[in-house]
This record gives sequence, structure tokens and C-alpha cells, in this order.
Amino acid sequence: MDSTAPAIDSATGGFTLDDYVRLVNDEIGMPLALEQVASDFDELPDWDSLYLLKLVTALELATGRKVPVGRIFEARSLGEIYELAVAG
Repeated sequence: MDSTAPAIDSATGGFTLDDYVRLVNDEIGMPLALEQVASDFDELPDWDSLYLLKLVTALELATGRKVPVGRIFEARSLGEIYELAVAG
């Protein structure tokens, strides 16, 4: 076994919170720090509904699974969206 290989978290399908923050920054173009993931959307100065649409598409491509859009609309933070995307 290669001890330098990254560990895969089976609970998240290998899609880590760091991967998620990188996706938000790179794929949807919204600046986000790891510390902001749990912040309410009202506390994120750049957040808007267009980012939500981009995020759902990018998450489905990155994780290879459908994102429960109905439940996403109830989320109040990017952290809640991450949990829904990786846990279903």
C-alpha cells in the first residue's frame, strides 16, 4: 500500500470539504475561504442565486451523483449544501 496516497473518505465519496471550497472558487468563480463554509448566505457578500445554479451543476459533475435540488433550496449555508451533495 502506498502511504503517500491520499486517504479516501468513504462518507463523502472522496469529495472532501477542501475539494468543495476549491470547486466554489474555481468552477463557479465565487471567492470562498474554508472558514466561510458554515456562514449563512446573508453573511456572504458575493452570494446570489446564479451561483446556486452553477454550484448544483458543478457539484453533480464533480461527485457524479444527482444533487437533491429541492433540499438545496432549504439550505442556509454552503456547508449544508456540501452535506446534501455528499450524503444525499
